[in-house]
Order: sequence, then C-alpha cells, then structure tokens
Amino acid sequence: MQYKNAKEVLPPSLLKEMQQYIQGDLIYVPKANENRIAWGEVSGSKALITKRNQEIYQLYSNGKSFEELGKKFHLSTDSIRKIVYKMR
Repeated sequence: MQYKNAKEVLPPSLLKEMQQYIQGDLIYVPKANENRIAWGEVSGSKALITKRNQEIYQLYSNGKSFEELGKKFHLSTDSIRKIVYKMR
C-alpha cells in the first residue's frame, strides 16, 4: 500500500470536508466491493486448494480412509473429514 497526499488526489471541496473529521492522521480508504478480489485469486492459492480438495474427495470415494488421506496431505483427520463432507 502506498501513501498518497490527499491534497494531490482529492478535489479541494472534498479535502476541506474531510479536514472537518480528520487532520494530520493517516486514513485507509478501502476498495469498493465490486473492485475487491477474493482471497487467493491473484496468487492462485484458491485454485490449488480447490484442486487438492477435489483430489481428497476422489480418493475418499475410491476407498481411502480419513487417516490415510491425512497422512498423504499432511492434514488432520478432522480437516479431511470436513473437506469430504463439504464436497458431498
């Protein structure tokens, strides 16, 4: 996140209005909801976890136990169980 001077990016009328509420402090302005990117979409993490979970469900469907899957994917049996039940 990069610091920007409000005097350089805001119209004078808006700057004056904001100065009534906050002066000399930093303020964070979040992105609008329609511009937000969901977790893991940029890095690809979400796609990797989705693919992993599908593989876990497929292996479970083919007879692997929760314990076997936990060891294979380095997850607790409770985590494997949650993934399987969610994928049903």
